[in-house]
Amino acid sequence: MYKILEKRELASAIWLMKVHAPRVASSARPGQFVIVRADECGERIPLTVADYDAREGSVTIVIQTIGVSTKKICALDPGQCLADFAGPLGRPSEFVSEDLQTLRGKKILFVAGGVGTAPVYPQVKWLAEHGVRADVIVGAKNRDMLIMTEQMRAVAGNLYIATDDGSEGFKGLVTEVIRHLIEQQGRHYDLCVAIGPMIMMKFVALTTRDYGLKTIVSLNSLMVDGTGMCGACRVSVGGKTVFTCVDGPEFDAHLVDFDEAMRRQGMYRTQEQRALKIAEERAAGHKCRIGLDK
Repeated sequence: MYKILEKRELASAIWLMKVHAPRVASSARPGQFVIVRADECGERIPLTVADYDAREGSVTIVIQTIGVSTKKICALDPGQCLADFAGPLGRPSEFVSEDLQTLRGKKILFVAGGVGTAPVYPQVKWLAEHGVRADVIVGAKNRDMLIMTEQMRAVAGNLYIATDDGSEGFKGLVTEVIRHLIEQQGRHYDLCVAIGPMIMMKFVALTTRDYGLKTIVSLNSLMVDGTGMCGACRVSVGGKTVFTCVDGPEFDAHLVDFDEAMRRQGMYRTQEQRALKIAEERAAGHKCRIGLDK
């Protein structure tokens, strides 16, 4: 059992949890993920590591309550335990194994959208600890949906915020900020890393392609069982079929078939909506009739 040490709401329906998992904390690297189950009957939920502290033995995850299983996890309070917390899984970010002297000579830009800010943070933090200050763009619908900006500001070289409604920072899309930095401010970058909604990553990739800027994206949102056995996370990268959970979750953005990935992302929408309806019926004390009515 894995005790929840801390829990707090970052934004509406977005929760941060710090979990006591010493073995995972001692081995975790930026870019990796864990598999979480609320209880013995719970669904396996892959979640990217948002932070880790080997000395404390803790791993931080950020969860958006979308379906039945994520709501069940977020209903737990500090002092309660998760049934499973397996990891770290997946391949670490590419730069972790790069020569530090070479890495320190690079200019890196991170683009985070919504909950994608959480997995971007440990990457930017790791780079800062190794002498690399990366620039970061964080995008959200509005000010209230921004998360972890203060933590990011402490480790980033420059932090740029973009909101759809202009309630904080630049009014507009993260892709517009990328173009502004490169065309108006004359910034040069050797690498861009984008993590966020699939549609955002697609358009970041299209934007950076115009500048010949190497771009990495994380396809963690495609994963289901996290072991490569279910096949739900397979996607085409460079014309080849790969599995996000074992071959990734990070890939060359300019080789990813985003249209296929987005179709695959919506495969289980009907089943999830059905599960939510059943849960709502049970919570209301009604006998569920889904599948019984003609």
